[in-house]
Amino acid sequence: MNAPTPPRPPLDDSCPRCGGAFHCGASEPRCDCFDLRLSETLRQRLAAQYSRCLCIACLKALAASEAEGESAA
Repeated sequence: MNAPTPPRPPLDDSCPRCGGAFHCGASEPRCDCFDLRLSETLRQRLAAQYSRCLCIACLKALAASEAEGESAA
């Protein structure tokens, strides 16, 4: 028997990069983005380009492309 899945927070925000719906948990005790490591250069570039949080999928894609030496922002 599978354990019940905890309820997910409502998708109450939209990503300014991809437009997809997501729940930003930055002001909560736990958010998926807390485990993601972004370089200081990428963090500065994103802060200059966007005034709101990006979804975890975009953050992961940007971090991966940076690791590959690309600029996908």
